[in-house]
This record gives sequence, C-alpha cells and structure tokens, in this order.
Amino acid sequence: CLGKDGSEMTTKELLYIDDALGHAQFLTAQFEKAAGQLTDAGMQQSAKQMAEQYRQMYKRFYELV
Repeated sequence: CLGKDGSEMTTKELLYIDDALGHAQFLTAQFEKAAGQLTDAGMQQSAKQMAEQYRQMYKRFYELV
C-alpha cells in the first residue's frame, strides 16, 4: 500500500492506521449514541460535534491508505 507521497507504507504504519480507524469508528458511534440519549440540548449538541470530529478523523486516516 502506498502513502500519499507514493512511498510504500510499512506493516507497522498500516497497523497503526487500522487501529486509529477502529478507534475513530468506535468513538463516533459512542458519541452518536450519547447524542441520541441526552436530554440537555447543549450536551446533545456537544456530543454531535464530537461525533462529527471523529467522523472527519476517520476520513483523514482512511485517505492515508
């Protein structure tokens, strides 16, 4: 697998990215779940914002491979 600069990524780098993708996916789901359960509008909005931040993080990591 090639990185953005065209160089081949090492197994260790790929494993790191895979791990980061999993964490970002998990945290996105957790914040989405929390947003659906919270009754305070401010807290709900904060949870939605965090979910979006982790969704964007996932996208950035995914674009590395």
